[in-house]
Amino acid sequence: MHAEGQYRGSHHAPHGDQPHHTEPGSAGQRPYVGVGVVTISDRGARGERPEDLSGQAIKDNLHRFGGTLRHYEQIPDEQEMIAQTIVHLVDDLHVDLVLTTGGTGLSPRDRTPQATLPLLDYEVPGLAELMRARSAAKTPFAYLSRAVAGVRRESLIVNLPGSPTACAEILEWLAPVIPHAIETLRGDVSEHKLPDHQ
Repeated sequence: MHAEGQYRGSHHAPHGDQPHHTEPGSAGQRPYVGVGVVTISDRGARGERPEDLSGQAIKDNLHRFGGTLRHYEQIPDEQEMIAQTIVHLVDDLHVDLVLTTGGTGLSPRDRTPQATLPLLDYEVPGLAELMRARSAAKTPFAYLSRAVAGVRRESLIVNLPGSPTACAEILEWLAPVIPHAIETLRGDVSEHKLPDHQ
């Protein structure tokens, strides 16, 4: 059973059970991207942190690619719960993009990649490579990240690190490709072109 609403910081946007959709707009507009944000932290889930800084950093940067928050919650570093939450977001809420933060390092309690990988229909390794390569320009410890990115059904899933600064920077780097990725998963793209504003 999905542990929905049991942990501090849970938030559910209205109409979360609706399937993928594109909001009406003129040609050339970015596609609607419904986003689920999951902060994975034992302390955060227990309410021992007054603020979820990394989750907030993600929410603050959704505008970079036109993302709309559909669901947010904090859960502990429990592999089964992480997997259940991702499945719920994709299979039940039909979000376009799942962004997790935390649990991507080498600690025995860092279980986000182990929970994510078995759920994927296929990986998108270029996104994880981009995150590590760009982050490594700032710190060599970025190469210790085990974050993965991939696709389940028509949803893109990306593991982000637990650092608020890193979350904000990575979303800036990924912003040019996320809308195109979502459109491709919907079958709306026949050729690859960079947006005119990039």
